[in-house]
Amino acid sequence: MRKWLPLVAICLGAFILLVDVTIVNVALPSMASDLHASFSSLQWVMDMYALALAALLLAAGSLADLFGHRRLYAIGLAVFALASLAAALSPNAAALITARAVQGVGGAAMFATSAGLVAATYQGRDRGMAFGVWGAVNGAAAALGPVLGGLLTQGIGWQAIFLVNLPIAVVAVVLTLRVLPAGRRGAGRLDVPGAVTFTVAAAALTYALMRGGDHGWTDSLTVIAFVLAGVAAAAFVVAELMTSHPMLDLSLLRRPTFSGLLGGALLYQAGAFGGLVYVSLWLQNVLGLSPIRGGLALMPLAGAAFVAAAVAGKHSHRFAPALPIGGGLVLIGAGAAVLWQSVSAGSHATSLIAGLAVIGVGVGLATPVLVSTAVDAVPANRAGMAGGAVNTFRQLGMSLGIALFGSVFTSRMRHVVSHGGGVRAAYASGLDRIFLASALAALVGGVLVFLTVHRPTPGGDAGAGHRPAAAPEDAAVSAG
Repeated sequence: MRKWLPLVAICLGAFILLVDVTIVNVALPSMASDLHASFSSLQWVMDMYALALAALLLAAGSLADLFGHRRLYAIGLAVFALASLAAALSPNAAALITARAVQGVGGAAMFATSAGLVAATYQGRDRGMAFGVWGAVNGAAAALGPVLGGLLTQGIGWQAIFLVNLPIAVVAVVLTLRVLPAGRRGAGRLDVPGAVTFTVAAAALTYALMRGGDHGWTDSLTVIAFVLAGVAAAAFVVAELMTSHPMLDLSLLRRPTFSGLLGGALLYQAGAFGGLVYVSLWLQNVLGLSPIRGGLALMPLAGAAFVAAAVAGKHSHRFAPALPIGGGLVLIGAGAAVLWQSVSAGSHATSLIAGLAVIGVGVGLATPVLVSTAVDAVPANRAGMAGGAVNTFRQLGMSLGIALFGSVFTSRMRHVVSHGGGVRAAYASGLDRIFLASALAALVGGVLVFLTVHRPTPGGDAGAGHRPAAAPEDAAVSAG
């Protein structure tokens, strides 16, 4: 039993960081009431965490290579716990948004190291079993967030969704320092220009999408934010081409499998999770459900994801990777399409069951093999970078999905209300557009994966060296 304690330490961290992507969904109405927060503030409470994860994952992976994975993982847990405490004590929306950003900093350190720690700790059959458990935790954590959020918010208060992280993080830190291998420190240096320009580009694009929905797409600040995002993205490309230690080796984008997986990862996260926050608002603000019942209404997604992830993690090696990943995306799109047809002004929570269950199966199929396939598609010395890049695009998809869907949601609601529609009709119309956009995003992602992702062969995709899924430590310096 003792041999599995390192896995417990790693899975505890992975669980709380991924649960916190979605745990605030059902708590948003309570937060808005207590903190007197606007709708745009609520978006930032959700988006700031995912944005910090996306912007800092690649940099965190570089730091882990320099200073050791266990050390950075423990530091990430500590930062995450302190930020969770600050979030629970926040007196206003600005303080909460700031705390969520710091949570994302700690989460990025944990996210960038957990899979590498699994690979460094276990060998042979134990390694396969460890990655299966870890993959199931990753597959279900984000889906379980709304359920746990509802239970804690109604039973104790919205502050509890952050306070619950503290004892879990303490246990994870103690186990990490006692049972995880120390590993070794690497060489090289941090790509500071790349980290700064990528962060600015991601933040500016997210802000532009949010502001565009509220103030119009020709608003001066919206346009400035889009321009800044474009300039920062161009600067990032230049920075990566000029440095000898890039966060992202741009030559990897010439490999069809790798670039296809990046696009698929972004569309996967946006399609599966980007709209959940608005579903939670509908369940509580329109249908009048309690936080617990609102969370339980999303349980079909969580349950289906957990079961499918456990099965996929065990058997996916028998199939070409495009099948579980692309098939998972298609199922997410199909589930969103079912929701698009099922939810109307007269609907109730039961209208969500079928669509959410189908989405959950898709999430469970795609998650366990998404990162390992990216790792397989590149040379061995770029494996950690590949895993970090895929997870970065996943979280960027979450951040951009929330922002873009929020713009669609608010503009559609305004249109319906301005034409005499009631609140129930306005919410239903907004969700209708979100479900349609989610379906299209996921289906496009599925087609992209089927067209570009191929099983690695000796010599690799476009010349990459072949790597088995459970490769040595440096092959799995990634998470999620």
